Amino acid sequence: MTDALKRLSEEGVAIWLDDLSRKRITSGNLAELIDQQHVVGVTTNPSIFQKAISQGDGYDQQLSDLAAREVTVEEAIRMITTADVRDAADILRPVFDATGGQDGRVSIEVDPRLAHNTKATVAEAKQLAWLVDRPNTLIKIPATEAGLPAITEVIGLGISVNVTLIFSLERYRLVMEAYLAGLEKAKERGLDLSKIHSVASFFVSRVDTEIDKRLDGIGTDEAKSLKGKAALANARLAYEAYEAVFGSADKSTQASERWAALDKAQANKQRPLWASTGVKDPAYKDTLYVDELVAPNTVNTMPEATLEATGDHGSITGDTIAGTYDQARAEIAAVEKLGISYDEVVRLLEDEGVEKFEASWNDLLKSTEAELKRLAPSKG
Repeated sequence: MTDALKRLSEEGVAIWLDDLSRKRITSGNLAELIDQQHVVGVTTNPSIFQKAISQGDGYDQQLSDLAAREVTVEEAIRMITTADVRDAADILRPVFDATGGQDGRVSIEVDPRLAHNTKATVAEAKQLAWLVDRPNTLIKIPATEAGLPAITEVIGLGISVNVTLIFSLERYRLVMEAYLAGLEKAKERGLDLSKIHSVASFFVSRVDTEIDKRLDGIGTDEAKSLKGKAALANARLAYEAYEAVFGSADKSTQASERWAALDKAQANKQRPLWASTGVKDPAYKDTLYVDELVAPNTVNTMPEATLEATGDHGSITGDTIAGTYDQARAEIAAVEKLGISYDEVVRLLEDEGVEKFEASWNDLLKSTEAELKRLAPSKG
């Protein structure tokens, strides 16, 4: 069952689970996935918590206590989600220790309603890091224009960050710059750079979903031949951009001078993380965004269904990114030649990504409020 997952890990791809719930923690399922399925990290988002809290009774005791205290809905959500992240971080602590802090991490996201407010995002990140109070936490900050300076400031404070909702190559380069600037700030403050970690979450499947829809609209044979190629091409070019800053594993691409200076100060590379790797189109192999994005020093965060599919029938044949850059550029160019604007697509996807997380957060607020009312002690 786990041979493909084992091979994936051996190729330098860290396997993280894109899901978390109280039941997964208390049942021993998370520990089992770590022990048997090579899972070495966990990511969360508002959608994941909304689903977890609205299903089952795993949160009833805590919700009942929070209702008795008459806390606000926002405070209740923070107490519930940080408790799950803290417990998951404790379960993953042995992995964190064994990997020198690179893996064994759990991500928790800032309130998505703050995505366009730099100052509030920084304040929220500091609060979340304090609330969870575990060294193996990553605070998720979206790669919006307002998010970039927040990333620099939060990294500069010594807080490890998962930069999320990256779709465009241009924005990804700015994310790496923001990370380096943050490390430089941390160095100036005398912080230990070896303790600061970051991943850059580059979203994959949504790119194909949007571009494939437009290719179908064009309807020509040429357009149809390009379906299912843009997302992989985009991600592979992101890895090329990563190598231009941090250097390649085989030393064929040298690191930038700016990174080299930080590297001497024991800083950690910001690993690319492949997010949104569950296949949306049933016509594609369900492990497409795992099999075809294998490269050293990367992370693939998978929904459980993708994790199981990879373990069952994933095809891990070694590095599937090296040597693909020219072809990837040609595929993006071919899509643009048909009148589909790459810049427009990635801008739309970022806007939609923030909106979807905001909608999930609002759903989370509503369902949590309903649960607090249901479990509130009767007065009289």
